[in-house]
Amino acid sequence: MRIKVAPSILSADFSCLGKEIKDVERAGADMIHIDVMDGHFVPNITIGPVVVKYIRKQTRLPLDVHLMIEKPQRFINDFVDAGSDMLTVHIETISLSGIKAQSLKLKGRGVKFGISLNPNTPLARIKPVLGNVDFVLVMSVNPGFGGQSFMPVALSKIKGLRSIYDGDIAVDGGINEKNAKKVVACGANILACGSYIFNTKDRKLAIERIRNAARR
Repeated sequence: MRIKVAPSILSADFSCLGKEIKDVERAGADMIHIDVMDGHFVPNITIGPVVVKYIRKQTRLPLDVHLMIEKPQRFINDFVDAGSDMLTVHIETISLSGIKAQSLKLKGRGVKFGISLNPNTPLARIKPVLGNVDFVLVMSVNPGFGGQSFMPVALSKIKGLRSIYDGDIAVDGGINEKNAKKVVACGANILACGSYIFNTKDRKLAIERIRNAARR
């Protein structure tokens, strides 16, 4: 599978967000990862559909919207209307029947649907719905804040998932050139990366380093 790099705007400068997004697009990003937090499921608050709507105007890249929120089904339509191309919900926030229902709705609207799980959530929780999603997002940090260190426990989870799942596997949290090779070797092919990309002046070089590390 082709390795895709998804800069996470959680680490971007929000005072010039449009410029930041265009910068990583020019630098070779494959998609834009957008973390939506509600202050309930995670101890932080970020953005809502209105901001996603304006981000949509700034880039042609796919918008990968990661809903780290309680009762995500209440807001999914709003984020689709805002221009999301991919939507991820957490297995900890929605029932299995809810996942199946949302999968059918989003398929009808041409939006890819993903399921995510936290570091302490066993892989068995998502096995019943793997046939209902387009991709899986494995968290390699506890969600809520950017700049955290990668948790090695994610490696065995990615490897186990790849042994039973043929679709896209994304990984989010603490990704850098040192661990990119490991996560790809275990089976991931979408790397969401925030601070490593946005906290450097040369975003193109940072993205290239992630890709090159993954290819070695």
